Amino acid sequence: MSPTPGSGAGSGAVPGAGAVRAEDAFDVERVASWLRSAGADPRGLNGIPEVRQFTGGVSNLTYLLRYADRDVILRRPPVGTKAKGAHDMVREHDLQVALAPVFPPVPTMVALCRDEDVLGAPFYVMERVVGTILRTDIPPELGLSRGDVERLCRGAVQTLVQLHDVDVTMAGLAHLGRGDGYVGRQVAGWSARYRAARTPDVGSFEPVMAWLEASQPADVGRVLVHNDFRFDNLVLAEGDPTRIVGVLDWELATVGDPLMDLGSALAYWVQADDDPVFQAFRRQPTNADGMLTRSEVVSTYLQARGLVLPAVGWAFYEVFGLFRLAVIAQQVYYRFFHGQTTNPAFGSFQAAVNHLERRCTTILER
Repeated sequence: MSPTPGSGAGSGAVPGAGAVRAEDAFDVERVASWLRSAGADPRGLNGIPEVRQFTGGVSNLTYLLRYADRDVILRRPPVGTKAKGAHDMVREHDLQVALAPVFPPVPTMVALCRDEDVLGAPFYVMERVVGTILRTDIPPELGLSRGDVERLCRGAVQTLVQLHDVDVTMAGLAHLGRGDGYVGRQVAGWSARYRAARTPDVGSFEPVMAWLEASQPADVGRVLVHNDFRFDNLVLAEGDPTRIVGVLDWELATVGDPLMDLGSALAYWVQADDDPVFQAFRRQPTNADGMLTRSEVVSTYLQARGLVLPAVGWAFYEVFGLFRLAVIAQQVYYRFFHGQTTNPAFGSFQAAVNHLERRCTTILER
């Protein structure tokens, strides 16, 4: 869901950045003119940039704007039907501005455009975080040993711990929360989103939603949750790929329950001993030698933050994370099903949604 930084500006191809899809194109000259006048730091923003689109995203659209002496990233909403309250670019921009002083891995914002006449929707521009982002597998050229992989993995867990340790009141982000009842609101909200986005070729998820409604525990805390914390949203330092220097894609961030955030993150965590079908959906190298298992991640996180699981145990958060992932996939597939996007990759999401329902059901039957 996030851009893949490369090396310095204008220094060659950036992995993951390709030609702009026709349906996602915009008036580059108009945006460049606006950016020159609105950018907080106009250096290097002269002329018309080369524009490339990152193909890994399934929600907000992300572009590389490559100038002769500077690379910046543009984020905008997708076209087509969107979930109510989703794709709020102003909120996403302002959250990162507020978070930057207390959480260094957040990208630096350049400019925010509220005027929909410029591009057709609000958008913002940020600095490109230089480094490496892991996709399906760890590139051999990184030369990571088993010990390096474990250090990277533990560093990722620690980064989530550090985010959850941010004082949301001191950071000016407490207004993002709605008080107690976050778990219940999440269960109800994601259930409603699934029912609204369901197409005739996917399962109902009704038994899963009923179980989540009946089994939900009380909130265990109120922290800043990322809600899309995974390796392809983490930037690894150049020269030391075991060190995390960037956390990207803050679209879904809010104030809520930390274990719900962890459960959502681990929905993407396909480990080496998972079934072949689930393995086929793997998009990050969580099966690599040296990576912690999901159970080890949970225990490491709980110990680091001094938390104890509620009586319902980890199963609730695991099922919720998988269900939530299914809803996100289904919302994207809904747009594909109804011809609102032509990205062929989204056609496979139907099979993913159905498998996630079976996986949830298996956990409930344990």
